Amino acid sequence: MLISMGSISLLFGKNMRRIRFSKGMSQGDVSRAIGMDRGYISGLENGKRNPTLKNVEKIANVLNVSVADLVKR
Repeated sequence: MLISMGSISLLFGKNMRRIRFSKGMSQGDVSRAIGMDRGYISGLENGKRNPTLKNVEKIANVLNVSVADLVKR
């Protein structure tokens, strides 16, 4: 089944937020750990930004999860 880029972005953001909350981390914690602006993290979580594969990997590492965990339904 094909998924649109917008749907993937929303799914990624939803999973990222859920995992971040479960780890007790703020958007600022994540942004500082990967060296990116907090607004970028907010945009990812709201499905308004599309991360590069490198940034997906960085986020997964900071959250201590697999890349698959960030994109699974």
